[in-house]
Amino acid sequence: MRRSSLGAAVFGCAMAMPLAAQAHVKWFAPYIVGAPPQPISTVLTDPWFWIGIVLVVIFFVLTRLVEISPFGARVHDGLDRVTGPLWKRLDDYVRVTVGAFFVAVFSVGGVYLTPDLKTPAEWVSWLQLLIAACIFSRKTMPLAGIGILALWFLAIRDYDLFHLFDYLALGAGVAAYLILEPSKNETWRSHRFEALRWGLAIALMWSSLEKFAYPDWFYPLVLEKPFLTFGLPRDVFIPMAGVAEFTMGFGLLWTPLIRRLSAIALIVIFTAAVWPFGRVDLIGHGLIMAILVAVACDQCRVTRFLPSLKVHLPAIPAGIATALVVFATGYWGLHLAFYGAEGFTGPATAEKATHSHNAEQPHGPISDTGIGAPPTK
Repeated sequence: MRRSSLGAAVFGCAMAMPLAAQAHVKWFAPYIVGAPPQPISTVLTDPWFWIGIVLVVIFFVLTRLVEISPFGARVHDGLDRVTGPLWKRLDDYVRVTVGAFFVAVFSVGGVYLTPDLKTPAEWVSWLQLLIAACIFSRKTMPLAGIGILALWFLAIRDYDLFHLFDYLALGAGVAAYLILEPSKNETWRSHRFEALRWGLAIALMWSSLEKFAYPDWFYPLVLEKPFLTFGLPRDVFIPMAGVAEFTMGFGLLWTPLIRRLSAIALIVIFTAAVWPFGRVDLIGHGLIMAILVAVACDQCRVTRFLPSLKVHLPAIPAGIATALVVFATGYWGLHLAFYGAEGFTGPATAEKATHSHNAEQPHGPISDTGIGAPPTK
């Protein structure tokens, strides 16, 4: 295969996966964290799940073939030229975007870390503003990292631990970056971007499992905004979107070119969610999108974790299979440990939607003060 044809095949296969607008379902639709998840056997017998896996494996294998060819260096060089100005000031970029995120959640008020983790405690917002202030001095950056972890632990007072697992890895990754970046130990400091990348990758793989365990949570969003499925049937789109999120998160942990292309694909996916879901989605996913840009800009061409394994093409499907087994076992196993076989079937969270009820969008919640007014509950 000629170099140009191989490169075209890589991007063609990448576009074959559904570039779904990946809004976090808990921000916009009712959910019950303790409800029994769909049996894993149902997921494994879904042909669309396996079609999605095959498409991603093909994409990763073709990307790896490009990477080890002479054309791979040219692809990296091209990405380096485009992202070079930001790469030179990547630490400044990360610090500014993390600080901006906490200023944004301070301004919104009433949440710990994300839109679904609400709190009536006003002082939590001021702690978020203090975290943002600490980021702008390298001497106080570690305090900001500790503050992020403190917010997560504070949320345990009001939310189930299983629910908070959605945000543990990402928060820990950002906190690790803020602690490592000002370190005078260059060996430790050199791992700061890896900490961000690993935290995000684990967070994406974990949260993607909701699409397999609770596909019905996504039904209201599909009903409200049917264009999200790109014309695919609902029960085809949701598992393939889950596969895309899980495997692209996995790709952030693989070889340099797979990492960068996975980040670019995810940037497209999360950016696409901003238009239909608005400011809440932009703020909620702000950290994720900022870290994805940092991964795409990363000019390091070294694979530090299991490099001798990742150079082999068969390791790609084996790695995806291993990650699926580990994360699915963890998700379903921990849910069983926390809630039992019958689960907790208490009331769902308050009705949520991407908009309030109106004539054009009749599926939103209806306010006591009239059609189209903000919901009061």
